[in-house]
Amino acid sequence: MALGTKKRDTRKSLRQSGWITLDGGFAARPCLVEDISSSGARITMQDNNALPAKLRLAFSRDARTGRACEVVWRDGKTFGIKFVN
Repeated sequence: MALGTKKRDTRKSLRQSGWITLDGGFAARPCLVEDISSSGARITMQDNNALPAKLRLAFSRDARTGRACEVVWRDGKTFGIKFVN
């Protein structure tokens, strides 16, 4: 492996509905989880509102579930997120 390159975790195509909740927020916004790995996911949002850097991704509308995430890239309505502790 070349110096400075990082092997990405294997991504699994998912195309499953998910929910984004913002820190301290109760309103869950729907998204589509395109693919997922142990370290992050690629999601698509229907509404074009800007996502903040930190959010939670869940597979139910219950905001107490899910994982803390940070947005690492954006391309229109598609976002790359990484899971954080």
